[in-house]
Amino acid sequence: MSITTLDGKRFAEMILQGAHHLSNNAKLVDALNVFPVPDGDTGTNMNLSMTSGAKEVKNNTIDHIGKVGSALSKGLLMGARGNSGVILSQLFRGFSKSIESKPTINSVEFAGALQAGVDTAYKAVMKPVEGTILTVAKDAAKAAVVAAENEVSIDKIMKITLDEAEKSLKRTPELLPVLKEVGVVDSGGQGLVFVYEGFLAALNGETLTTSNVTTPSMNELVNAEHHKSVQSHINTEDIEFGYCTEFMVRFENAKTPFNEEKFRNDLSQFGDSLLVIADDDLAKVHIHAEYPGEVLSYGQKYGNLINMKIENMRQQHTNIVGDQAPTSPKVESKKEKNKFGIVTVTMGKGIAELFKSIGASAVIEGGQTMNPSTEDIVQAVHDVNAETIIILPNNSNIVMTAQQAASVVDENVIVIPSKTVPQGMAALLAFNPTAEPGVIESAMMDALGNVKSGQITYAVRDTNIDGLDIAKGDFMGISNGKIVVTDHDQLSASKKLLTEMITDEDEILTIIQGEDASHEEVEELVQFVEKHFEDIEVETHNGKQPLYSYIFSVE
Repeated sequence: MSITTLDGKRFAEMILQGAHHLSNNAKLVDALNVFPVPDGDTGTNMNLSMTSGAKEVKNNTIDHIGKVGSALSKGLLMGARGNSGVILSQLFRGFSKSIESKPTINSVEFAGALQAGVDTAYKAVMKPVEGTILTVAKDAAKAAVVAAENEVSIDKIMKITLDEAEKSLKRTPELLPVLKEVGVVDSGGQGLVFVYEGFLAALNGETLTTSNVTTPSMNELVNAEHHKSVQSHINTEDIEFGYCTEFMVRFENAKTPFNEEKFRNDLSQFGDSLLVIADDDLAKVHIHAEYPGEVLSYGQKYGNLINMKIENMRQQHTNIVGDQAPTSPKVESKKEKNKFGIVTVTMGKGIAELFKSIGASAVIEGGQTMNPSTEDIVQAVHDVNAETIIILPNNSNIVMTAQQAASVVDENVIVIPSKTVPQGMAALLAFNPTAEPGVIESAMMDALGNVKSGQITYAVRDTNIDGLDIAKGDFMGISNGKIVVTDHDQLSASKKLLTEMITDEDEILTIIQGEDASHEEVEELVQFVEKHFEDIEVETHNGKQPLYSYIFSVE
């Protein structure tokens, strides 16, 4: 049966099927990451992002497709992780925005929404790279728009969209040389194809079978780590507003006309860490309050309350840190905001402690396969309680997520796009709390270019990159994002990498030891550097980071 109009309920089925199919194939997408390092996370990031969007849709499934699209956009926005997840969220943000006022859509409007999503995603990426998920989405949308000129069946348009997405995916190695060199297609593009396969199956009334093991526990792991990092540096009795309160207001049977600015300002009197996302039909609220009943009563003036969740943060904190000290029910005066707060992202308890020791206000433990979501970063921004917040992502795959988080909060947020731990450390050391925000941003940005970053890790598959033959299990030396040395022995690879990185102009080497490195190895590395580079001052820290035996910073 041909489908000529698409409503909210059928679209919700497409989203849920697409999310499920992507989840079932997340590990396959992870395996397509170009570098053979053990941090393939595109599938994980896209899965967690799409799952967040699907959850919001499941809670807001109605006939009106525009409202279902808005729910998808909200869920994806707050759940987006990594570059691939952020781009996915932007694709469906543009899609949803173009249909938000429509109860149903036809084939032309469906194809136009796909194109609107592409336009939004390209604008969100500072330097779009062809041969990625962007290209696959662009080619597929273009095919849909052309087909819709003569085709009224939405299921046929979706079939044409998927066919072109698959063809475009096969072409990605021709557009991105590194993909061709390694012999894989783009991982993000493959993830989008899985989503589109789910869409088409839903339109055809089919259910796709599971082809890969899912990773449902990753979300729990990420949340556990982030809550731990945020909670660990406050005392239970210092929690002023004790209840994390979340709810949504559906604007129906409202006693009061909705005005977002007034709504936000009025809610601010009940607590802190306020986040409001709203459109014409719905508002999502997150707030830390002492009396959540008052918050819910206020929200009820504007319509029906749905998806309510209230958590006792004092009890959560006690459970997390093992603090059995008595808690105070209420702190009478609200804490004054600090002038500056710094949020950093990193993995490894030792590195987290190092960042705190040099001035970080909050450390989100994440990175590599533990990318924080937009909502995780938003929460940390609220928790530092400062007039100006500086975010150091310390990972190229978290920069876009940090920028997206900055765009949805009321606070003044500066994102310093640090792509490595050494860059983040250099930027943090350049922070001058007595200067104005603009001067601070300039100094921290300059610091990014004054440090060279190196990592030692192992290969998860055989490959050849930039003329280097790499065998599974070999140790690789990565300098500023490029694999430059490889060796069967970890220590030998480390020495080779340092020889590549250090020049006569350099003065300081910082060695950050990972979980897979021994103290004896570190001592031997220090002796090696002192023998071959007499003018270099060496500092060592036990970062306790996984995956990377060593992280090197050369200045």
